[in-house]
Amino acid sequence: MNYKLNYYFSILLLLTSLNLQAQKKYVLVVHGGAGTILKKSMTPEKEAAYTAALTKALQHGYDAIKSGKTSLDAVEAAIHVLEDSPLFNAGKGAVFTHDGKNEMDAAIMEGKSLKAGAVAGVTVIRNPITAARAVMEKSEHVMMVDRGAEQFAEQCGVEIVDPKYFYTKERWDGLQQAIKEDSVKAVLDHGNKKSMKLGTINRDYKFGTVGAVALDKMGNLAAGTSTGGMTNKKYGRVGDSPIIGAGTYANNLTAGISCTGWGEFYIRSVVAYDVSAMMEYKNLSVSDASKTALDKMEKLGGDGGLIALDKNGNVAMPFNTEGMYRGTVTEDGKIEVLIYK
Repeated sequence: MNYKLNYYFSILLLLTSLNLQAQKKYVLVVHGGAGTILKKSMTPEKEAAYTAALTKALQHGYDAIKSGKTSLDAVEAAIHVLEDSPLFNAGKGAVFTHDGKNEMDAAIMEGKSLKAGAVAGVTVIRNPITAARAVMEKSEHVMMVDRGAEQFAEQCGVEIVDPKYFYTKERWDGLQQAIKEDSVKAVLDHGNKKSMKLGTINRDYKFGTVGAVALDKMGNLAAGTSTGGMTNKKYGRVGDSPIIGAGTYANNLTAGISCTGWGEFYIRSVVAYDVSAMMEYKNLSVSDASKTALDKMEKLGGDGGLIALDKNGNVAMPFNTEGMYRGTVTEDGKIEVLIYK
């Protein structure tokens, strides 16, 4: 009898061990925006370009983690790659406001101390995510905006560029089309059926807000988000990306979260913090909490997606649009990039 019990117990231990070995531990996840992303509308060349950019971002972030750098370093490194690419609505690829300016927002947060930094409405900072980190580490504040944020960033040695650096013909043409077709309504940087009823149609198909979440060797989480906002905006609007708890959040007790989508609804729903809160107070998994938070936001009329990475290396990447540029890398360096549902 004891022999049989020991035998079954050994089998159980073996199966448990194999199951644990099969579970992937992710150390970095990135997104490049969610929206009306359809394979039938994507050329092979364009798809390859997006895949290459996301892969490069994941590799840079992974290299930072592998070398022993912090999760903050990994998030900043990954987002730098995406901000420097004209493919995404952040940094170099930022969309234009009605006045023909590129106004960018960004935020970064680390999960150990819950410190955070953000900038909004900046126009001359090459990499807004670096300016956000400077606010977090070199000031007593969490958010700085407009010219004040730019002056502070410059004092901290953050790279300042001529506004012409952000010009891309595709984004400029998108603005002209938006003005031509709708001189009153701002055009969101992603698609939404409900928004079409309101007249805010995604005419130039910009869904490029970028973000990253990382887990380093010390077990610390960090999250960051960077965006160029919305095409043809007129009133100094700021979305969810630089607002801690709405579009960006990280807590070592739960997860790091970066969101992308219709910012007003993410702000009203406090989506990023909602994911963390449900994990902490209701003991939900990162997958269940992420889906629930997104469903709650969708019921209000918003759309988009998010990426989340928990303290154990589990990942969630839910979205309620046709697609979301996203990718992961595991602790052994295996990279996976996805675009469509």
